[in-house]
Amino acid sequence: MLSVARWKLENPKPLWLCCGVGLALTCFAGPSLADNQIQQAYSDMYNLEFEHAHAALAEYERTHPDDPLGPVSDAAACLFSEFNRLHILQSEFFLDNSSITHSKELTPDPQVKARFDRDVSKTERLAAAEMNVAGERANAMFANTLRLGLHADYLALIERHDLAALSEMKRARALAEQLLSEHPKYYDAYIAVGVENYLLSLNPAPIRWILRTTGAETDKENGLAKLRLTAENGEYLAPYARLLLAVAALRDGNRNKARELLSWLAANYPQNTLYRAELAKLR
Repeated sequence: MLSVARWKLENPKPLWLCCGVGLALTCFAGPSLADNQIQQAYSDMYNLEFEHAHAALAEYERTHPDDPLGPVSDAAACLFSEFNRLHILQSEFFLDNSSITHSKELTPDPQVKARFDRDVSKTERLAAAEMNVAGERANAMFANTLRLGLHADYLALIERHDLAALSEMKRARALAEQLLSEHPKYYDAYIAVGVENYLLSLNPAPIRWILRTTGAETDKENGLAKLRLTAENGEYLAPYARLLLAVAALRDGNRNKARELLSWLAANYPQNTLYRAELAKLR
């Protein structure tokens, strides 16, 4: 980690790819976790209807007070709303490294930050208790993976603490791999593996070598394959995986594939102006 820190001080390009924007909504759900209120909340998030999402999750937490999936999903709504407010999800942010290197410092909404922190702490507490409950281990692992991923994104893309974010991202990926080894049909969990491998693979070869010495994974093709698993089979994260694959297609110059993915998103989430705006650029 000291080598990575030294490189960051000496190199003008940031380690933003190491921090994994794709973990912004890394909610790793399996079929047994499907719940109408949770599904509706994520649908509202993709439609940028954050108050509706928070309301659905508040009701879920009221009826499921011991389930860490409630507060961690609310944390996802907090983070995604900040991403929307701060214009983090536009394609230029993903495609142009200078937009991150030289952009002005971001100012978090203090009320959203406080709510996010409460949700993250509550998730950690409930997941720890649930790990010892028969039949709930997978749900606890999933919630903790999401918690780590969300925190990584907040550290990386809002507070700009890249090295701390990288550490959290690696922990999230390792926990996702453990979960998948026991429950391979938790398709949304593959996004954690996919994001780390794909995003870190975009760094120059010397940096990829340094990252691997810290335990990070940097295999581009493996990353894309895992993102496709989520995009095709995910319970909650299929739309987000499609957005990440659209970004990957744009980086590879495959405008037709990006157009196909964004067309699906725009059709299924008509309130989200981001998808329509990105699609319009391709037309």
